[in-house]
Amino acid sequence: MKKNLTFIVIGISIITIISGVTQMIMPEMVLKIIGAEISDSTKHLFGIIGMFMALFGSLMVHTVYQTHTSKTAVFWCAMQKLGAFIAVTLGVFNGLFSWMAMGVAVFDLFSAGLFLYYLTTLQKP
Repeated sequence: MKKNLTFIVIGISIITIISGVTQMIMPEMVLKIIGAEISDSTKHLFGIIGMFMALFGSLMVHTVYQTHTSKTAVFWCAMQKLGAFIAVTLGVFNGLFSWMAMGVAVFDLFSAGLFLYYLTTLQKP
């Protein structure tokens, strides 16, 4: 079970890296998909958010493959996912994003829960 869980955590992290880099390079495309306003400011800010997504996804991959997986890093990666869920959900309910963005929010909520569960499976150093 732990091996499958680790595989899923890595998969989510890689998806986070890819989507973050995509958001950095092509923010206008992502903004269009989620039905958000497209301006120079929103493109710039979405690129910055994408950078942090890529960084947190990379942090999770890195920490999972360390000799001793950092519980602190896993916790904060889970908090990033939970924060993303809250931010996107608020964006939808405030009319900034279309309802299609809730798919992203639900994925982030699922990821946060899975990361927190993964955290409980880690041995103490």
